[in-house]
Amino acid sequence: MSFALFHNFVSNAPDMKMKALWLCFVLSVVSLAATPPSESDDAARIIQTALQPSPLESNLQHLTDEIGGRVPGTPAMQHAIEWGVKALTVAGADSVHTEGFTIPNSWSEGETEMTVSAFYEVGNAKVGGLLPTIFRAHAVSVAWAPALAPVKHMPVVDVGSGSAADFAKAGNISGKLVLIHSGVLKTWDDLFAEYSNAPPVIAAAVKGKARAVAFIATREHYILYRHTNSNEGEIDQIPQLLVAREDGERIGRLLASGHPVWADLSIPNQIGGPIKSANVIGEIKGSEKPDEFVILGAHLDSWELGTGALDNGCNAALVVDALRAIKASGLKPRRSIRFILFSGEEEGLLGSRAYSRAHRPELDKAAGVIIYDSGTGKTTGFADGGRKDVLDTAKRLIAPLQQFGVTELKTDMEWGTDHFDFMLEGVPTFVADQEEANYLENYHAVSDTYDKVDFTQLKKDVAEAAEFSFALANLPEKIGPRFTREQIEQSMRETHSDEMMKANGLWDAWESGRLGRQK
Repeated sequence: MSFALFHNFVSNAPDMKMKALWLCFVLSVVSLAATPPSESDDAARIIQTALQPSPLESNLQHLTDEIGGRVPGTPAMQHAIEWGVKALTVAGADSVHTEGFTIPNSWSEGETEMTVSAFYEVGNAKVGGLLPTIFRAHAVSVAWAPALAPVKHMPVVDVGSGSAADFAKAGNISGKLVLIHSGVLKTWDDLFAEYSNAPPVIAAAVKGKARAVAFIATREHYILYRHTNSNEGEIDQIPQLLVAREDGERIGRLLASGHPVWADLSIPNQIGGPIKSANVIGEIKGSEKPDEFVILGAHLDSWELGTGALDNGCNAALVVDALRAIKASGLKPRRSIRFILFSGEEEGLLGSRAYSRAHRPELDKAAGVIIYDSGTGKTTGFADGGRKDVLDTAKRLIAPLQQFGVTELKTDMEWGTDHFDFMLEGVPTFVADQEEANYLENYHAVSDTYDKVDFTQLKKDVAEAAEFSFALANLPEKIGPRFTREQIEQSMRETHSDEMMKANGLWDAWESGRLGRQK
């Protein structure tokens, strides 16, 4: 029963109000007593230290304004890795090192160009013949999609939202540019739908022998951004581009009015062979169980249209600052804490996948993975990867964070960030759930820059991350065991995550054993 409901029930009885107040006091005392005094003291100390002034802002400014967008295989990404090594060292890590891995292909965008043409009639009497409508469309290539040599006068066909019925209605799409409509991005669900809707569209376009796919942007005001529909760093099956919403809708209206529309299109992407990237790992060694460990992580790479401030530079800086806060507090955790800056996240969670596979023999000793990857919106709680068995302890550990509004623990098996492969390996994972704030409109976009970061909230997030990771590492026993493959799959079905994985083309990899805990 909530306090509000209880208050309303007794509001007409003055003597009952006093009893209610006394009961609330007793319950609060009982709640505090349930948390061991040492846990409460440690949490307060770490939070207080984390909220003190730090190099957080200057660290992030160097990463974003100076280094800029960070695509694996580029000099900027290498500079970011060097930044990570130095930043974690200065923050006080007991040790810092990098671990390399291979991405199957390098990719960079050339100068994508799209010119649209149509014809219209002059006057109601159709006197004067046809006049041309010609305009330059604002567009960028989808990442890890193949190049397209310059094509003149390519027919454009509107395929609605890209459903099977829409493709059937469109008829012959062979050799054409298919235009895919979208809604305006407003919620997290909209963002995940943008990714999950793409694979069947691409498959239908390939089957129909389309020349290329043009997705209308989900952002307004000509904001362009970079996505990829590649799952493992492979080059996709068909050229794809993202067209500014205003231009894409104009093309759609012309087609709907009966005007044939053509596009002159060039997508000169530069594609190369395998490339090396690396994760950066700083560690605080555990005082009693150093071979057991907690991971606090965020991805260091970003797309390059902006400077990767909200996604995910702010949280890379958070990981560094959380390490600094724990060290500065003078407290030593029972278990080791690994502070990891993952690379290759944008290309398909490649860095965290490589790390989880390389460290598979020791994952029985993993005591938890915490990931931040949603900008600087207020943190409301954590998703725990479908683990009902860890809920009670986790609720106790995050109780000190109620002062920041962190109250919720959900048994969701979220996807799309660096906890994913650890979760499928059976390790307890916790992904920070955050309010949208200004994240969505700037996500992967030209506008994702340092000035968008809410540093007041980011400092609170640092305190939350530092407290929670220390508390996980300092428990007398691990918060929960590593799940078996059968337990993981049961959680998938209970949370309907199996449906998500099927929709995103990941289920076959799970069933075959290429993804997740081995059979």
